[in-house]
Amino acid sequence: MKLTFPALVAAAVMAAGPVLADLVVPNLSYRTGPYGANGTQYADGFNDYFTLLNERDGGIGGQIVQVPECETAYNTEKGVECYEATKDTGALIYNPLSTGITYQLIPKVAVDKKVLYTPGYGRTSAKNGRVFEWVFNAPANYWDGASVAVKYLLDQNEGSLEGKTIALVYHNSAYGKEPIRTLQELGEKHGFSLTELPVEAPGQEQKSQWLQIRREQPDYVIMYGWGVMNQVAIQEAANIRFPMENFIGIWWAGSEIDVQPAGAAADGYKSLTFNGVGMDYPLYDDLQTHVIDPGKASQGGQHVGSAVYSRGMYAAVVIAEAIRTAQEMAGTAEITPEQLRDGFENLSITPERLEEIGLPDFGPEIAMSCENHGGSGMARLQQWDATAGQWTLITEFTEPDQEVLSALIEEDSAAYAAEAGITPRDC
Repeated sequence: MKLTFPALVAAAVMAAGPVLADLVVPNLSYRTGPYGANGTQYADGFNDYFTLLNERDGGIGGQIVQVPECETAYNTEKGVECYEATKDTGALIYNPLSTGITYQLIPKVAVDKKVLYTPGYGRTSAKNGRVFEWVFNAPANYWDGASVAVKYLLDQNEGSLEGKTIALVYHNSAYGKEPIRTLQELGEKHGFSLTELPVEAPGQEQKSQWLQIRREQPDYVIMYGWGVMNQVAIQEAANIRFPMENFIGIWWAGSEIDVQPAGAAADGYKSLTFNGVGMDYPLYDDLQTHVIDPGKASQGGQHVGSAVYSRGMYAAVVIAEAIRTAQEMAGTAEITPEQLRDGFENLSITPERLEEIGLPDFGPEIAMSCENHGGSGMARLQQWDATAGQWTLITEFTEPDQEVLSALIEEDSAAYAAEAGITPRDC
């Protein structure tokens, strides 16, 4: 009988472990396919933080963290196969780094009682914990990003976007479509007009979209892209001499590999982020000592410190802190997915705690509850310095427009509850 790759992964995990009471956190990664260059960096950061905890601290609460990988190739069907293949191996939580996979897993984790953590991606309205009991998306979601971008543009225009035009260049998928409603609502509130320009995956052909931008000359471009789409868009923007300082990407369009192919022409490009940049944090010294120097880094540590590596590492930080919280609440290190859910709903990552971890000012303060599974939604902007070859943070963490977003989240989550036959729980 020929086994699929996910089945082989499950068999390997069960054969080699997990050791009784180990904490199992599967890594649904994608190192192959059109988005592999991005996915592999995220997976490395995710793996390396748990390796650090295992090597330096003996795990979390004395329990080693197992991180079995399963390759999804950013393919929804394969992602579901990986979930099914690993869910009975003691898995506590999933972080699939794919909005398409997330949409398919949301109803499954509700039945299987597994935690689904989707930082900066997935279904935005999952922030409503009364409807989405098992899904968490702190520190920020797609709608938060759109709102923070608009707030930044308001600041750049003395508080008014009346009469301005914004073009949204987006990946024509569930992911890319997420900010449309938010930007439409914000356009009505602030008086700017929105042009929507979808790009078919993987995004290598964008001539028509950028010809339209050259013809219509919007004041700003916001991009929700991923993978090669970002590189092509930035090059096309340079080709038509669109001002890079007026071009803002979501955090998934803010990595080094997005801007480097355009060389000096990418200088000044901006993107949102919810995590720090570079390696000037004490935690990276610990990674060097306990993970990189001993040869235990994922893929030899070739991506350590990149924007997407750091984001994958940050996702692992949040999961680890939720596990600690769950262990403290339950009075045992051998927690269940239900107890981990409770840990997330009581998670508090303060600036003081980030400093203890070795990541001062790396992310916004996170506080979640039964009702709020998404935190504050705060994000900041970074700008590419092509000469230095690095990102520079140019704003502080900024809170999104909760007046607009809260109503949209309530509306969307209520629609999902009605469709799925869910009665919102009391909190």
